[in-house]
Amino acid sequence: MTAYPKMLAPLDLGFTTLKNRVLMGSMHTGLEETKDWNRVAEFYADRARGGVALMVTGGIGPNLEGSVLPGAAMMTSDQDVENHSIVTNRVHEAGGKIAMQILHAGRYSYGPKCVAPSPVKSPISPFPPNELDEEGIEKQIADIVNAAVLAQQAGYDGVEIMGSEGYFLNQFLVTHTNKREDRWGGSYENRMRLPIDVVRRTREAVGTNFIIIYRLSMIDLVPNGSTYDEVVQLAQEVEKAGATILNTGIGWHEARIPTIATSVPRAAFAWVTKKLMGKVGIPVITSNRINTPEVAEQVLSEGCADMVSMARPMLADADFVAKAAEGKSNQIAPCIACNQACLDHTFGGKLTSCLVNPRACHETELVLTPAESVKAIAIVGAGPAGLSTALAASERGHKVTLFDRASEIGGQLNMAKQVPGKEEFWGLVDWYRTMLAQSDVALELNREVSAGDLKGFDEVVIATGVVPRDPQIPGQDRANVVDYIDVLRHKAEVGKRVAVIGAGGIGFDVSEFLLHAGESPTENLPLWMQEWGVADPAEHRAGLAPEGPQPEAPAREVTLLQRKAERHGKRLGKTTGWIHRAALKMKDVNFVGGVNYEKIDDEGLHVSFGEARENPTVIAADTVVLCSGQLSERSLADTLEAQGTACHVIGGADLAAELDAKRAINQGTRLAASL
Repeated sequence: MTAYPKMLAPLDLGFTTLKNRVLMGSMHTGLEETKDWNRVAEFYADRARGGVALMVTGGIGPNLEGSVLPGAAMMTSDQDVENHSIVTNRVHEAGGKIAMQILHAGRYSYGPKCVAPSPVKSPISPFPPNELDEEGIEKQIADIVNAAVLAQQAGYDGVEIMGSEGYFLNQFLVTHTNKREDRWGGSYENRMRLPIDVVRRTREAVGTNFIIIYRLSMIDLVPNGSTYDEVVQLAQEVEKAGATILNTGIGWHEARIPTIATSVPRAAFAWVTKKLMGKVGIPVITSNRINTPEVAEQVLSEGCADMVSMARPMLADADFVAKAAEGKSNQIAPCIACNQACLDHTFGGKLTSCLVNPRACHETELVLTPAESVKAIAIVGAGPAGLSTALAASERGHKVTLFDRASEIGGQLNMAKQVPGKEEFWGLVDWYRTMLAQSDVALELNREVSAGDLKGFDEVVIATGVVPRDPQIPGQDRANVVDYIDVLRHKAEVGKRVAVIGAGGIGFDVSEFLLHAGESPTENLPLWMQEWGVADPAEHRAGLAPEGPQPEAPAREVTLLQRKAERHGKRLGKTTGWIHRAALKMKDVNFVGGVNYEKIDDEGLHVSFGEARENPTVIAADTVVLCSGQLSERSLADTLEAQGTACHVIGGADLAAELDAKRAINQGTRLAASL
């Protein structure tokens, strides 16, 4: 008897059956652009072996003008068919099914040749689009249909036609971007003509026994977006046109509401998909922030959808479905929705991976093979760097001892998990604890290690992390001055007026922590929707509350200061930095930059501005919190090196950075692979 009967139930599509209700949603990985098709094939085959019913590739362009980026993968030629056949054959050998996403980016295409229904420039692209004429529209339809035919020739089980997230087909649907007055604009019947024609002509071209998924924007979250009635009308017409499945898209890329970041509640938009259930006769998929079998089962049990889409969770653990089916869900490496190695890499032009699982998209290059000779390995520090090294080295067969002076594993992950909006870090620490218990790693907590304790080991790894940087501000030894560690560990009393020194990632986290009292919005969906101004699209067009964001009153008055005279949070994640800035602004945080810290006294924090130290100002504060950076904790490593004992220094001990778990885990895993 399985704990997930709904999730693991087969789904009969008539001409084929999906073995369970889990779709691996589309992700831009950059793998297709490497042109290493063996590497692409292994990425998908690994997930097929992990038990997912159906996978959707990253977006593949139907032509040059519709490609997301210059050089992005397209499906336009016999050579493309040959390359993609390597992928589909490998997936089928692994017992899986795979569909190719056809993604026409429209005005989101990053290049001067981009096209759209009207010449309305996107706020997230520097290129104004070229307005299509009748002949141009026909070309786009024909190219999308051609891409589907070629995908079928390449052995794909189906295609997903991207009609959401503000891409090309979505752009025709709404007056926000479609200003036309011909048969492709004006009335909704005219505006929805393009997606319906695309689906109909694709079905005619590929025949009956081929999956066509249509990605439907259920809630646009942009001004002048679709109404709920329009969404239902389109869904019904797309079904008539020949779609096999409807997949859920949430929000346009330019929407100023977070939709997949870690601060978004789990399954935050399943209720939107549920509104469509019963309105169409084909299966409906729900998506966004579904990251555990328990959440997936609940969503399906509540009738929100016929299937669940999980994309990034399949980066974190390729064996997600298999582990759930085997009763090992606690061993599933959790997606924490941090975006750091997936979406941030994509928008930075880097190959996608995963903070939790550095082997994602590196399956052929980062391989954990059995060790040729077993070594005794000492690892000092059970933070993310030490934990990843220990587990990977143990998996290879080495005899590993992991030391930490603390009473629990996790290092600075235990501070991150205290921040409202970062609750997923609790699950990550729990997973490490589970995997250590499953492994042969000898764990020694509450153990202060000296150089003498490390004699007799074949390899020594120092992962001792960081210590706070001393900002050397006169008066910082006062009772009302505390550091971020004591704040996040609930060891410091903090007054109502707070000055936070340092506006890096930690400064933002501490500010968020201090602004909240009571339940975190991430744990309370109605509260989160109120905070960001999300409404029922049946009541308000595009799901935007007319009153806008209505966050709860801040628990404290916070001033966030930095030495640099630049935008606060400039170096935060590419896809999440705006969320953190917006969240603090909604809580009336005062951002102050370009300061010199002069002194702290009874009046508060004294600052001046610029190199000339002008405009002396007092920031009235009951408490001053120091978040002024970190230094590597290298004392043990320095002692070992002075004694001539070789050691590997990784994580924060190697390079002090903003609680950079992504780099630490990747570095630890790669070190273990090389030992």
